Amino acid sequence: MSKYFTIWEAEDLLEQLSEPLRQAITERAELSALESRIQEEARKVFLSGGAVVNQAEAVRLRLRRDTLARRLQETVHLIQKHGCLIKDLDIGLLDFPTLYQGREVYLCWKLGEESIQYWHEVEDGFRGRRPVDADFLAHHSGSARAS
Repeated sequence: MSKYFTIWEAEDLLEQLSEPLRQAITERAELSALESRIQEEARKVFLSGGAVVNQAEAVRLRLRRDTLARRLQETVHLIQKHGCLIKDLDIGLLDFPTLYQGREVYLCWKLGEESIQYWHEVEDGFRGRRPVDADFLAHHSGSARAS
């Protein structure tokens, strides 16, 4: 069951989610670098006509990639199981669904920010972030919702 968060419920999760989010960012960066290396090795093999292939290294790289991809998937699941949405793993951006004046919007938090200070319409995304103000605090709510 998913939920709508109050700002206070979402902020209570930040400490718990910060480290897994950092881990996911690191894993994603490592996976990207590994993918680039595998592609570079494949390009070298292609350009050499397949004559120079280090099979052991190729297998090692692919096994490392597969292990890292599984670990990243597990870390992402660990974060998302709380009901938040990962919006950008490059900058560590999370959204928490909430209700504001009867419609669904997102509380928006970026890794490194001390607290949740912004919200945005579902369709607006990060560029549409607006500051959480007294009106927002007075007219937003959280509640359980069906998945």
